[in-house]
Amino acid sequence: MNNALSAAQPGTPAHDYLAPVFAQYPLEVVSAQGVWLMNSRGERVLDLYGGHAVASLGYGHPGWTEALTKQAQSCNFQTNAVPMQVRVRAAERLVRFSKLDFTSVFFVNSGAEANENAMKLAFRMTSRPHIAAIEGGFHGRTAAAGAVTWGAMQKWYNFPRAPFDVSFIPRRDLAAINQHVADKTAAVIVEPVQGLAGAIDLGAPFLEALRRRCDEVGALLIFDEVQCGVGRTGHPFAANLYGVMPDMITTAKALGNGFPCAALLTTAKVSAALKLDLLGTTFGGGPMACAVMEAVIEAIESENLLERVRRVAGYIRETCIVGPITGHQGAGFLTGLRTSRPAKEIQAELLECGILAGTASDPNVLRLLPAFILEEEHVDMLRDTLADLPA
Repeated sequence: MNNALSAAQPGTPAHDYLAPVFAQYPLEVVSAQGVWLMNSRGERVLDLYGGHAVASLGYGHPGWTEALTKQAQSCNFQTNAVPMQVRVRAAERLVRFSKLDFTSVFFVNSGAEANENAMKLAFRMTSRPHIAAIEGGFHGRTAAAGAVTWGAMQKWYNFPRAPFDVSFIPRRDLAAINQHVADKTAAVIVEPVQGLAGAIDLGAPFLEALRRRCDEVGALLIFDEVQCGVGRTGHPFAANLYGVMPDMITTAKALGNGFPCAALLTTAKVSAALKLDLLGTTFGGGPMACAVMEAVIEAIESENLLERVRRVAGYIRETCIVGPITGHQGAGFLTGLRTSRPAKEIQAELLECGILAGTASDPNVLRLLPAFILEEEHVDMLRDTLADLPA
């Protein structure tokens, strides 16, 4: 048995000077290649968590590494006040990759920052005081993003008050939409597939109903695709999967394959509201970030990874309902495996056997967020291990 748990003792901090704010897995990673992590004992661990949905191309991808290296050698950074072709190329490549009717991209550093700016634009365009979000949604830990995150006020928000009015629509409850999305509403923000909640697919009927109601009352529709975007559903974005066009999409995580970057994509209606100095960022759109965004999209397209995500995700759903797994949910490589006993127990047992998976706010969901290069042989390893675990 690959005793990956033995790499570190639970509860022991890795470094004395790190702020003690993260619960850490008993796994110290020293290197990685493809879909494999190497722990401090020299043992391989199959990574089905992807650094929390970030490692879209896995580890050591040659195209990504070459793009980052070349840009670092050429010019590692310049302000957005200086024109750079790599920035222009990255924006065009992202819009074309989306296959959606967007006209501009604002590059930032994180999903929370993208969501903050999306809501800021909605308030500017509508002069309204209210945002509607969805129960179970997670949008970030900053002031505005945290305010629309389900449960944040009770758990960790810690600001003295929310910066605007917020209400939460029950998941998939079409009848409740009109109550929450009204003339005072500037925008609805929604994860089409909720990540932290446990890979919950909100579905086309609910998203279509949100689109219709936003059009009726003049509110904007924001898709938070920080976790489910850039190929993770097997489509460029979940908006493509469901056939629902939002006014804005925010995305990050898979977009950089580990290099910090994020983007806010806007339609012509929203782009028309943009003015000089309305938005700003220091590091967003940096040349190295833009180079790796290009490289990620190039790899997804040239290696046909969207088709692979769809194929291998289907294989997971067909073969892995074994042992303590009773069902599945989500879309593509944002997969939730429902468990007959606490998912944290199963996560620990898998790690003992050399497989890293994630959990969710739902205690009975094991979350899989693997790299898009995952193959069926890796799924077979997961299936066989699950089948050997107590139900």
